Amino acid sequence: SLPQSQEPFRPTKTEPFFDLTLSLLSLSSLFCLPVFLSVSQVPLLVCGDGFRAFLQRRCPIVAERFCPTPWCWGGRLQTLVRVFIKSSLSITYRNELIRTGDGGQLSLDWVDNSNSAEHPQTSTRPTVLFLPGLTGNSRQTYVLRAVQQATRHGYRCVVMNNRGFGGEELLTPLTFCAADTSDVETVVNHVKKLYPQAPLLGAGVSLGGMLLLNYLARKGQDSKMIAALTLSVCWDSFESSISLEQPINKLLFNRHLTRNLCSAINRHRKILGKVIDVDYVLKARTIREFDERFTSVMFGYKSCADYYRDASPGCKLQKTAVPVLCLNAADDPFSPKHAFPVSLAQRLPNVALLVTAHGGHIGFLEGLFPNGDGYMDRLLGQFVHAAFEHLEDLREACSIKDQVTQ
Repeated sequence: SLPQSQEPFRPTKTEPFFDLTLSLLSLSSLFCLPVFLSVSQVPLLVCGDGFRAFLQRRCPIVAERFCPTPWCWGGRLQTLVRVFIKSSLSITYRNELIRTGDGGQLSLDWVDNSNSAEHPQTSTRPTVLFLPGLTGNSRQTYVLRAVQQATRHGYRCVVMNNRGFGGEELLTPLTFCAADTSDVETVVNHVKKLYPQAPLLGAGVSLGGMLLLNYLARKGQDSKMIAALTLSVCWDSFESSISLEQPINKLLFNRHLTRNLCSAINRHRKILGKVIDVDYVLKARTIREFDERFTSVMFGYKSCADYYRDASPGCKLQKTAVPVLCLNAADDPFSPKHAFPVSLAQRLPNVALLVTAHGGHIGFLEGLFPNGDGYMDRLLGQFVHAAFEHLEDLREACSIKDQVTQ
């Protein structure tokens, strides 16, 4: 449980400042339209020449100008507005519960796409594994839109709901964290056992992206994935925590996230109380306090600092062995830009870091009325299609030992 979430804020009776804050932020954006005209620009793409050429050819959105919604182009406002403005989609899932090695259970939501015209053969139909953000599940709007993008191309999708957040009960006193990739490995092995001939691609959002990158770093050549995509990942847990403790971020995001986390712990109090002082955890007022009292204790770390070091994926990219595309916004209040692993990405042939000037955290809203597919959704659709349909080209592009440029 780290400082990132797919649902950063919802107004409640205890948040009387929300309407005023949102109105002021919107008003300030409207008065800054001349500035907006200068911030619509082509994202920065940091990667090797081979990967760059592949992306520009097969995933042309990386070379397009990203034009954030003119009335909410700031990072905080993009993060907030997405929660309220994105329309939901009607996706029918097939739920499956699988058991874990410790006696727990995981809830998987499938879209089998049995009527796929592009890939009618079930055994070889490409599969996308989605890992949601903190407290997220398959019903989040960004997950639904990602699933829609993948199924349009004829692919099968499966969403791994984090323990206790997919509607299932906790069977063991264990939850999840960004550093523990055992549940991801369990799901990957399960999917590959069901469909050993079907290529598998991983897509992780926020904390889900951290989990995915940590998994890829630990498994190396044995990840059983052909490629990966991360969206709004937090690269350095320390820096994310510091950013979220800035006064305005604390008001808009940190307090709300902490309350959500505490509510989840309280909901599973009966079983978690066997190993954790629940009442002490519920007194946490920030993400860092929550991680000090719960996460680091639950997963056996000596301190919260030890946990944050282990959870941060920014220094592990060199251990990954498959092509990875990572989308971040420079104004993400959860993931500050100075923590982006630019220097490391410059040296790695299989990693591409795509940075937009604006977009916030899981925002990337564009157009005057951004309630439909946005930049993030379109990028996912193009990259997933490019990876599955041109896999040999992608592998060749990411294995070239070329001079890496920015």
